[in-house]
Amino acid sequence: QVHLVESGGGLVQAGGSLRLSCTASGNIFSINVMHWYRQPPGKQRELVATLTDLGRTNYADSVKGRFTISRDNAKNTALQMNNLRPEDTAGYYCNYNPGDYWGQGTQVTVSS
Repeated sequence: QVHLVESGGGLVQAGGSLRLSCTASGNIFSINVMHWYRQPPGKQRELVATLTDLGRTNYADSVKGRFTISRDNAKNTALQMNNLRPEDTAGYYCNYNPGDYWGQGTQVTVSS
């Protein structure tokens, strides 16, 4: 079992920045893949960023150049979000694999 807790969400003006953190505990494997997803109000959940154990990253086109996923240590994965836009407003969730574990999410609201 892996338990994930997201933090760092909040209300920010357009153009501002936030740093989300995902803290993992439990049976963590050294070989893993972390994702950040988001779910805007009334829309489906979408993949935002991916980080593999080899350090490879991938981003949705809508966030490329603005968001950065990184691993602070074996248990903490961050999502640095810069130049935020109102359309970035969503619940943000981290996802750990293997096992497809999810956190409870953290809300990001960007005002225009």
